[in-house]
Amino acid sequence: MRTAPTILHLDMDAFYASAEQASKPSLRGKAVIVGGLGPRGVVATASYEARVLGVHSAMPTAQARRLAPNAAYLTPRFTFYRAISQQVMGLLHAMSPLVEPLSLDEAFVDLEAGGAAWDEASARGTGVRLRQEIREVTGLTGSVGLAASKMLAKIASEQAKPDGLVLIEPGTERALLGPMSVRILPGVGPATGDHLRRAGITTVEEIVEAGEDEVVRLLGKAHGHGLYAMALARDDRAVVAERDAKSVSVEDTYDVDIHDRVRVRLEVQRLADRCVRRLRGAGLSGRTIVLKVRRYDFSTLTRSETLRGPTDDPAVVREAAARLLEAVDTTGGVRLLGVGVSGLADYTQEDLFAQAAGEPELPEEETVEEAVPDESAGQAVERRWSAGHDVRHSVYGHGWVQGSGLGRVTVRFETPEDKEPGRVRTFRTDDPDLEAVDPLPLVPGGPVRPSEAVPVPGPGTEHEGRAGRASV
Repeated sequence: MRTAPTILHLDMDAFYASAEQASKPSLRGKAVIVGGLGPRGVVATASYEARVLGVHSAMPTAQARRLAPNAAYLTPRFTFYRAISQQVMGLLHAMSPLVEPLSLDEAFVDLEAGGAAWDEASARGTGVRLRQEIREVTGLTGSVGLAASKMLAKIASEQAKPDGLVLIEPGTERALLGPMSVRILPGVGPATGDHLRRAGITTVEEIVEAGEDEVVRLLGKAHGHGLYAMALARDDRAVVAERDAKSVSVEDTYDVDIHDRVRVRLEVQRLADRCVRRLRGAGLSGRTIVLKVRRYDFSTLTRSETLRGPTDDPAVVREAAARLLEAVDTTGGVRLLGVGVSGLADYTQEDLFAQAAGEPELPEEETVEEAVPDESAGQAVERRWSAGHDVRHSVYGHGWVQGSGLGRVTVRFETPEDKEPGRVRTFRTDDPDLEAVDPLPLVPGGPVRPSEAVPVPGPGTEHEGRAGRASV
């Protein structure tokens, strides 16, 4: 392990929620919850004001509403978050060639590799400058941890939250870790933590006292040896600059189970097109098409088909996903559908797929869902506006959707530069003067769309919430 705290871990503070608060003056200082808004939605991020009320990420949105009924509930704006993430990652890459992104809002940096730090004083100075630059460029805050290993740098950044910096001095690691819960160590989740607790081990120091042989006996060789080393603050993992994606996938959870087989097929086609958009945006193609179906009884089925060569052709992916769906029994209803592509490559073999010739280009994804025929009901579905997303009115200017339903959409007209909350007005959902638009930058002159040529590492699946009500 190193003798200087030259590994940095950055974690943006309540990233999605903070970005929403920064872009919406009326939400600053208030509880904001970002995630799926339907009855089966899940919280992606909660602002610190919401966390005080007991709300946390991965919590069902329905439970969050009980704890924080007056919070603002918004659907994610991933394009917006990726644009901010690219700004932050650009600052990290300017410090060192060894940057290991873990998600849109989190990354390790090897400061020594870039000559940005070589001892405690230089590491602290670099961390201070980084936090200042992030605030200047994005208007947001991030917490920084500095240590001689990745494990300790991540622990330090957690201690620094929110909007702080913690440096763990080499030689103090054992004393710091000793009284901490075993859950602080990488790889110790609820199941492992409970297993250790039943053996009388609840702190890191108790792992050391138990001895390596006992830990291996309890957890097995593969996990036991590594965990014991971590308890001794031994972590020689290097910062890895490139973390190649193994797959690209998208999925949707539905508020109401889908029973109509035609609707299921249409949803699979739509998901296939979204998946291909992500593939193309990352400059990738893939050989294996994967279909995921979660049925009414929570049973989850996964089916896959491997093609003769990699493709990014929407027709090919749609056809493969449709074939996979034919082998799945959806009787009783479907609550979740997903389409993914694995076996990734940076080239295609279009000559292998003549059936895709002449396939039109994929349309851009829209935040607003235009009215489309509902084959099961024989009617047109009302155009829906997602809570929190950006709109522009020809008379009132830029705003965001505060809520919609019953043929009406409520919009608050304000921009990130405004000092006071904006005014609220309500329109018909089909008002011709109202249109969906791109987000405005948090800092004047900043970008709002990520580059299509440089993908930002992040979760392989994005859970996009349905349109709903944002209460303020």
